[in-house]
Formats: sequence, C-alpha cells, structure tokens
Amino acid sequence: MNALHKRQYKVEYRWAVAEYMLPFMRKKLVQYGAGNIGRGFIGELFARSGYEVVFVDVRNDIVELFNRNRTYPLNFVSDEDSREIIITGVRAVNGQESGTVADEIASADIIATAVGVAALPHIVEPVARGLKRRWRSGNNTPIDIILCENKLDADKYLRELFLREFSDEECAQFNKTVGLVEASIGRMVPVMTPEMQKGNPLRVCVENYAELPVDGDALKGGVPHIPGLIPASPFSFYIRRKLFIHNMGHALIAYFGFLNRETSISQAVRNPYIRLLAEGAMRQSARSLSKEYGIDLGLILDHVADLVLRFHNRALGDTTERVGSDPIRKLSGTDRLAGAAIFCCEQGLPGAYIHAGIAAGLLYENPRDEASLRLQEIMDKKGVLHILDEICGIAPDSVVGSQVILFYNLLKTNKDFAEVLHKADRLSNEAR
Repeated sequence: MNALHKRQYKVEYRWAVAEYMLPFMRKKLVQYGAGNIGRGFIGELFARSGYEVVFVDVRNDIVELFNRNRTYPLNFVSDEDSREIIITGVRAVNGQESGTVADEIASADIIATAVGVAALPHIVEPVARGLKRRWRSGNNTPIDIILCENKLDADKYLRELFLREFSDEECAQFNKTVGLVEASIGRMVPVMTPEMQKGNPLRVCVENYAELPVDGDALKGGVPHIPGLIPASPFSFYIRRKLFIHNMGHALIAYFGFLNRETSISQAVRNPYIRLLAEGAMRQSARSLSKEYGIDLGLILDHVADLVLRFHNRALGDTTERVGSDPIRKLSGTDRLAGAAIFCCEQGLPGAYIHAGIAAGLLYENPRDEASLRLQEIMDKKGVLHILDEICGIAPDSVVGSQVILFYNLLKTNKDFAEVLHKADRLSNEAR
C-alpha cells in the first residue's frame, strides 16, 4: 500500500466516524466564494461533517442551481481511478444582496472565505454588517472566519479593513469575539472544463488530499470537529511551507514546462530535468524552513516527495498556463519564487535552484495572459535588472540577483535544462 492509498484509507475512516455523528450535529458554515476551493474543499469538509453550508457567490446562475438542487457532485480523481460522491445540505445566496448575506452571517456558527486576494475588500462590508446584527441581537458567542487565501498575513490585512467598519465599541467586540484564522490550502483543484463538468456547472474534480492546517492560536470559537482540519502552531511555518514549497515548486514546473512547450503540469514534471530542478528548489526551501522553525528536515522532505508524486496526477488536467498565470504577482518579493529565494538567503542557505525558477518565470511570455504581456513590456522598456529590483525585491548586484541573471541569460539563449541543472547543482555545492 503506497502513501496515497494509506492516506485515503485514513480519510475514509475519519469520514465514516463523522457521518455517524451527523444526527447529533447541525451547525451552519457561511462559505464566501463557491469556486473550486469553496466547493471542492471547504464546502465538502464541513457538509460531510454535518454542517449546513451556505455559499455566497456573485454568479446568480450558480446560486440558483445550488438552491434548486441543494446538492453538488464531487469527483475524486487520480491516475489509478476516480470516484464521485454527492455533497448534500447546501444552499446559496447572492453576494450582491448585502442585506441577505448579513442575515446569514448573523446566524452563522463559522465563516470561511475562498474568494481570491483581489476580492477580499468587497466582502468586508456585508460581513461587518452581519456581525453588527449578531451583536445587536445579543449573540456575543465567539465566531471564527477561516481565511483560505494565498496571501501572507491575510489576517492582518483583513483586520485592518474590518476595523474601519466599526465604532470604537464595536472594534473592541470584534477583537474579543472574532477570530481571523489563516488556513493553508494544500488540495489541488484544477480549472473545470466543460468536459470535466459533464453538464453540471457545480461538479468539481479534486485530488484525494484532504488536510487543512489552520492557525490554532487564532481560533476563538473552539476547534471545529472536522476530519482533516488541523489546528497548528506556529502557523507561519505552514503558510511558508505552502507558499515556498508547494506553490513555488508548482510555479517552477509551470514556467520550465511552458518554456519546453509542455501544456500540462503532469507532462512537465515527467521531464526528468524539470522534475530534478523542482525537487532541488523545494528541498532548498525545506532546509531553510527546518532551520528557521527547528522542525525535523526529514518530515519536510517527506512532504516534498509527496507533492512531487501528486504533481504527476494526470487526471487533474492542470495546465502550465493556469499555474504560471499572473507572473508579476508570482515573481514579487513576498510571493512564491522571489519570496522563497529571499527566505533562503536570510537563513544563510543556498537557493540556486529557486533562482533558476525565477529566471524561467521572467521568460514566461503567454499572449493569453495580460500580466505576462505587461511583464515582457516592462522587460523591453527597462530591462531585467529593473524587474529584479522593482518587482522581485532582489538587488541585481546581490548573490541572488547575479545568479538569477546568469540563469536568465542561459535560458534566453539556450534552453538547455541539463546545463541549468548542472549550474544550479554546482552553485549550491559551492555555497555550502
């Protein structure tokens, strides 16, 4: 029995126990965002644990379909097989109807968001209105908002936005009773094609992975009894592990894959040079995380090996174009690639494999990606040194900057991944 089969056995056992408890539980989750993560992960975890799940979404057709069916199909896919279950006990409200959303928030037991960083400011007013109604009704029970967003310090960012909506007295109540709980989303959910939907826009295909680490120190309403939900401390380790290992490795595969004219992640990672470059980069981040947090390196490397195996999943149909999209954001100094390189540098550890990934990202030129075209426009006008300094937050004359430029020039003139791998290995060994 391999690692994936063992995990699936444990997951099914936990769900069997949870479903036995359903008659004794009936709480409500308000899930802001009914997209792939909202439906394909958070909605599933809570619905199968006995919660009524109320989705909030701005697409009226999706809202109407939820309310007509009160169910949706979830398809677990792998290279070996697939199986489909029906998620029940769900409904939806339109996110543009602020008063209706506020009513749902006022009576919720827990809230979660999966809307994307750009949309977070738009959810603040209706959520704040709902919290005010909650408090005016005399309900001062603590409530948590689980933040399923790819943003460092999402809790601090949202707290600042929320506090603008409240009086001084309400700010005190918010700080006392509302937990802003960061989560690390590890499940991979691809963009659903019409073929994958099979005529049902609510259907989602997902991998079997079902662990949801959350910031245990931020919970104010207690730990929900949800199989797979893991309260963790210090949570910054899990945030950085997701961003600097999972997201970074995923993006590196996408950018090298795109350069090699690979269309899918599973196809790109099967290229031995791309796989070795990704593994090298992820291991360099792993060593830096181990040094910073004092966590056993072997455990983090096991996570790396598991991720590489999961990236091979053809059935997910994930594309290099999707994973590589929006390169300006993904190359920024606080995001997955440059952020990981800077983190390794701060720990005094080599990051040459990551630097090669940054160079591949700088060469990502996709005519269907607006940010990619803007990146290349800046490149043409101001050059790679400007992008390193202004977008990546990397000094061009630093060790990190000089190595990125070395790999950039090598890839631009000769896409010889074997040579890139050799140089990354040599530079890493020299820095030890």
